[in-house]
Amino acid sequence: MSGRSLPHAVMMMIPEPWGKNPHLDSDLKAFFEYHNSLIEAWDGPAAMAFTDGRTICAALDRNGLRPSRYYITNDDTIVLASEVGVVDIDPATIVKKDRLRPGRMLVIDTVEGRIIGNDEIKHQIAQEHPYRKWLDENSIKLKNIPLKSELPACDMQTLLQRQRAFGYTLEDLTKFLRPMAVKGIDPLGAMGNDAPLAVLSEKPQLLYNYFKQLFAQVTNPPIDAIREEVFTDTTSGIGPELNLIDPQPESCHQISAESPVLSNVELAKLKHIPNFEAATIPMLYKVDEGGAGLQKALDAIFAAADKYIAEGKCILILSDRGISKELAAVPALLAGAGLHHHLIKNGTRLRASIIIESAEPREVHHMALLLGYGVSGINPYLAFESLENMCDNGMLDISFAKAAENYISACTHGIAKILSKMGISTVQSYRGAQIFEAIGISSAVIEEYFTGTPSRLEGIGLEEIAKEVELRHKPAFAEGEIDLFSYDSGSHYQWRNNGEKHVLNPQTIVMLQQACQTGDYKLFKQFSKTLRGSDFANQNLRSMLTFTPQRLPVNIDEVESVESICHRFKTGAMSYGSLSQEAHECLAIAMNRIGGKSNTGEGGEHPDRFAPLPNGDSKRSAIKQVASGRFGVTSNYLVNADEIQIKIAQGAKPGEGGQLPGGKVYPWIAECRGTTAGIGLISPPPHHDIYSIEDLAELIHDLKNANPRARISVKLVSEVGVGTIAAGVVKACADVVLISGYDGGTGASPRTSINHAGLPWELGLMETHQTLLLNNLRDRVTLETDGKLMTGRDVIIAALLGAEEFGFATAPLVALGCIMMRVCNLNTCPMGIATQDPELRKKFHGKPEYVVNFMHFIAQEVREYMAMLGFRTIDEMVGRTEVLLPKPVEERNWKNKKLDLSPLLYKPEVEPGASQVCTKKQNHQLEKSLDMRELLDICKSNLETKKPVAITLPIKNTDRVVGTILGSEITRRYGAEGLPADTISLHFKGSAGQSFGAFLPKGVTLKLEGDANDHVGKGLSGGKLIIYPDSEARFNPHENVIIGNVAFYGATSGEAYISGTAGERFCIRNSGVNAVVEGVGDHGCEYMTGGTVVILGRTGRNFAAGMSGGVAYVLDLDGDFATYCNKDIVLLERLEEIEDSLTVKKMILHHAEYTGSTLAQEVLDNWEEYKSKFVKVIPKEYKAVTQKLNEYLQQGMSLDDATLKVFEEVKA
Repeated sequence: MSGRSLPHAVMMMIPEPWGKNPHLDSDLKAFFEYHNSLIEAWDGPAAMAFTDGRTICAALDRNGLRPSRYYITNDDTIVLASEVGVVDIDPATIVKKDRLRPGRMLVIDTVEGRIIGNDEIKHQIAQEHPYRKWLDENSIKLKNIPLKSELPACDMQTLLQRQRAFGYTLEDLTKFLRPMAVKGIDPLGAMGNDAPLAVLSEKPQLLYNYFKQLFAQVTNPPIDAIREEVFTDTTSGIGPELNLIDPQPESCHQISAESPVLSNVELAKLKHIPNFEAATIPMLYKVDEGGAGLQKALDAIFAAADKYIAEGKCILILSDRGISKELAAVPALLAGAGLHHHLIKNGTRLRASIIIESAEPREVHHMALLLGYGVSGINPYLAFESLENMCDNGMLDISFAKAAENYISACTHGIAKILSKMGISTVQSYRGAQIFEAIGISSAVIEEYFTGTPSRLEGIGLEEIAKEVELRHKPAFAEGEIDLFSYDSGSHYQWRNNGEKHVLNPQTIVMLQQACQTGDYKLFKQFSKTLRGSDFANQNLRSMLTFTPQRLPVNIDEVESVESICHRFKTGAMSYGSLSQEAHECLAIAMNRIGGKSNTGEGGEHPDRFAPLPNGDSKRSAIKQVASGRFGVTSNYLVNADEIQIKIAQGAKPGEGGQLPGGKVYPWIAECRGTTAGIGLISPPPHHDIYSIEDLAELIHDLKNANPRARISVKLVSEVGVGTIAAGVVKACADVVLISGYDGGTGASPRTSINHAGLPWELGLMETHQTLLLNNLRDRVTLETDGKLMTGRDVIIAALLGAEEFGFATAPLVALGCIMMRVCNLNTCPMGIATQDPELRKKFHGKPEYVVNFMHFIAQEVREYMAMLGFRTIDEMVGRTEVLLPKPVEERNWKNKKLDLSPLLYKPEVEPGASQVCTKKQNHQLEKSLDMRELLDICKSNLETKKPVAITLPIKNTDRVVGTILGSEITRRYGAEGLPADTISLHFKGSAGQSFGAFLPKGVTLKLEGDANDHVGKGLSGGKLIIYPDSEARFNPHENVIIGNVAFYGATSGEAYISGTAGERFCIRNSGVNAVVEGVGDHGCEYMTGGTVVILGRTGRNFAAGMSGGVAYVLDLDGDFATYCNKDIVLLERLEEIEDSLTVKKMILHHAEYTGSTLAQEVLDNWEEYKSKFVKVIPKEYKAVTQKLNEYLQQGMSLDDATLKVFEEVKA
C-alpha cells in the first residue's frame, strides 16, 4: 500500500534500540527517529520470518529474547531455525554457523542469489531519503525551546485547601512525595496490603485506585528497565500524527519531551510553540449536581475538543486549575481516557495530543494510568506546589529545584519500570495500550470512557464517582472547619485509629498472638469472629460472600481430620535473607511437625538443614524455590526437595525483580547464596531461561530431571488471563499451580506494586479453576492459592473456588511475634523476624509450637465449617461454588451495593464425572531422556565403585538436559562432594538439545564435539563442560556461534571451555564457574556475582550490567570494548597484577588443551603481545571487599573473622 520494501516495513515495526546506541550509523539513527513519529516500536519478543516472493527475510526483536540460529553450507544452502540440529547436515559442508542478533535482520535476495547482511540492507534503506534533514527542519526538542510566558503563581494560602480537595494526606507527603523528592526513587513498603479494595472501602478513593496494573507472566518476559536501560526510551512525542501510508518530510513535525511528566516550565512552553496551537479545556463541574453534572462536564469537554480540533488546534490541555467551593475537578483519568476514546470514535485521535494539567495525579501509578489511556504529557502541578511548601517549611532540606528534578526522575523511572513489567521498552508503545484491569466499575462507565478495559466485576457508576469527589471536596471548602495546620494522617499503608480498615491492627494482632502462644482455640475463634464482624464486613471479595443455608450438616466426627487437612498447608516463600535464621528455621520445624511444607524462598538453604535433628525435628524446607536470581540453586539443593517451585511472579511485586543491598548480605547469607558478604545482590525481573511457555516447559523438565522424585510447582500471580496462562503451564507438565493474590508479600517492594499490581486471589483462582475444567486439564494438576489467608473461613472459600492446597505467610509471622511495623526493608525489625542484625535477632521469641497451634486452629475451624456445610473431605468441597452466595444488598455499603460477584460463582458446564481435583500424575517422559536410555546403565557400577569411565556417544537436539538425571543420582549418593574430578567422562558428537549439562555435579565431564542450543550448563554444580566444533569443520571456531543464549545461568561451580562464540547473556548470574569462550553476544556476565570468565574475542552491548562479583577478562583487539561495557558498577583495568596474568594464562592453557583451540594457542604463543590487550572487568565494591579481605588474611585472621570484619566495615 505504501510502496515500502519488506525490510523497510519491518525496520519501522521492530526497530533496534537506537536512542542510546553509540555504535549506530547517524543515517540509521535518523531513520529510526523519523519513523518513531509515525509508528510506535513493537517489542516482541519474536523471531520473524517473512517474504514477498523475491526476498526472504528474518528479524529478531530488539531485546533478543528469541533464539534464531542459522547454518550456511558450501552449496549456498541456508538453514535458519530456533534451534540447531533441526536438519541433519554434513559438518564438513558447513562454512558458517551464526545467529540473528537483537534487533538485527537477515535478507536473502533470491534473484541476485546472495545474502544481504543487516548493516548493508539497513544502510541502503536509511539513505533512501534525507531523514536527518527532515528531522532538523521539523522535529522539535521541548528542552531547547525558550520560555516565553509567565509561570502560574503558587497560591500557598489555598494550598492545604486544594490538597484536601484532591485527597492529599500526611501519608502522601511523607511516604510518597518526600522519598521521591529526596532519593529520586519510587518509595518502598513492606508486608503486603491488608486494606480493602477501592470498591469495598468506605473511605473516598481516587479513581486510579480502581485499576490494577497487568504484567507479563510466562507468555512474554518482563524486562529490566534499570540494568538494561540502553534498550528503553521514556521520551514522549507531542503533536499530530500524520498519514502512515504517505510519509512526508513534515511527518516528523512533532515535539519531543524527555519525559511524559512535565514540569511547570515545560507546560508553559507547550502553550506557545509556533505551528503547534494549544487550547486549554477546563476539567471542572458543579459539585452539587453529582453524577449528572459530571456527565454534563465530560460532554462539554468532548465538544470543546471537537471544536478546537476543527479549528486546527493540535495540543489539548485538560486543566483542573480554578476549583472553588462550587466547582470540583473532574477526575483527570476519567476526562483523559474519555476524551481519548471519544476522539478514536470520531476518527480524529491522531490530529491532537492530550496533555493533563491536574492537581490530582502524584504517584507513579497515576502517571502510568494516564499514559496508558492515551495522554502524552502530565503536569502534576499540586505535587510541585506541595514540594515547594515542604522545602519552605523544613520537611525537605534540599532546594525546590532539586526536589522537583528528583520527583520527575522518580516518576519517569517508575513509569519505565511499570511498562517494563509488561515487557515494553518505550513510553510511545505503552501510551494508549490500556494494560490494566478495573475492579468494581460499571460496564456503562467502562464502555463509554475506558472502552476495551477488562472489568469482570460490575460496580460504581458516575454517581458514585461524583460522590467520592464530593466527599473530598466539600470538607475542604467547609466554612470555618478547616485547620490550616493539619492534614488527615492517611491510613492506607499503616493502620490508624478511625482510618482505613486493616485486617491486621493492634487488636487482631494481639488476639492472634495470644491464641497461638497459649494454644487457646477459643481466643482464636474470637479473632476469627472479629474478622467476620461488622468492622470487616466489606474488607475483601471473600467477605462479600456467604454460604447457602440449604446444605444439610454432618457430624464433625465424620469430617476429615486436623492432621489430614494440615498436609495441605504450606508457608509462603520467604527467603533466608528477608527472614532471620531463627524465624526461617522455626517455620520449617513447625511445618515438618504437622506434615505440611515450608518454602525456602529464593535465598537458598544451608545444607546443614537437610539432615534431621537428634530430637526428630527437621529444619529442612520441603519446598525449594527456584527464582530468577537462582541463589543457592545447586544439584544438592534440588535433590533435597519434595517440591520445587518456579517463582514466575510474586504477589507483592509481580513482574519485578529484587535487590538485596550489600549491607544486608551478612556472611551467613552470602554463604547460603554462594556469593560474597557485603556485596549487593540482584534478582532479574524475568527468569532468563523463560521467554515463552515452551521455555517454561523446558525449565519444568530440567528441574524434574534434577530431582525426579519432586513435584514441580509454578507460582503465578492473579491477573486477568491467568487461567489461560495456567492452562499452558499445566500442558507444560507442572504438577502444582499456585495462584497468588496481590495482597500478600513480606519483604520489601515498591509501594506502587504493593497497592496497584495484581488482583485478589479469588478472581485468579476462579478463572484458573474454570479454565482448566473447560479444557479438560483440571485433573492433571493440584491447584494452590495464597494471599492473606487468616482464618478457616478463608480456606473454605478458597476450596469452594477451586483450591486444594493453601499457603500462609503473614499470619504465621504474626503468630511468631510480628507486629506489622512494616520496616522489613530497613533491617530494623524490632521482633527479630525480618532482620539479619545479630542484636535484633536476640529479640526473637517465636517457637515452632506457635505456628503449629495456628495451623491446627485453622484446620479445626475448617472442619467446623465443613460439618456445617455437609462436606466430609476437602476434595469433595473443591470447586463447589453453588454453596456460595453474594452478600445481600442490605448488608453492603453505599459504594459496593452494585458490586456483581456472579462471575466468581460461575460454574462451567463440563462432562458428567469430570474431576474437580487432581487425580492423575503428569507424564514428564523422563524415560525418553538419554540419561535413562543409556547413561545410567553405562555408569551404574562406576557410581558405586567411583572408578573412572569414558565413552563416546552420538547426540541429537531432541536429547535435552543431558547428564542431569545422572548428576542427580551422584548428588543423592554423595551430596555436594560429588565424585573425584573426571570420574565420569562422556564424549558426545552432534547437536545437543536445550540445557546440556544442567546442574551437573562434581566428578562429571561432558565433552561435546559439534554445537549446542540454549541454556548450556544452567546451574552447573561442579561439573566440567568442554565444547568444540566437529573435527571435520572447515570454519574458524572463534568466528562462529557454537552455543546458544543464556549459558551458565545461575551456575555455582565448575569449569567450562567453549571453542567458538556464544549467544546473548553468557554467564548470566554466574556465581562460581570458571569459563573460557571466544566471543559473546549482548548482556554478557549480567548480574554475575562470582567466578572467572575469559573472553577471547568480541562482546555485545551492555556487558557486565548488574555485575556485582567475580572477574571477567576480555581480549580487546580493536580497543573499543569500553563502549560495549555497562560501566555503572564495574572498573576496567589492565593485567597489571602478576596474579591476573597467571589466572588468565592458566585458563587459556586449559582451553587450548581441552578444545584444541587455535586461537588459544595463538594467544599463548604470543603472550607478551596479547597480554596488553586484555581488559580486566571487576565490580567496584567487589574489588574493595576482596582487597580488604586479603589484607586481613595476610595479617593472620581466620577466613570467618576476616569476612565478618570486612562486612562490618562495608555495612558501616
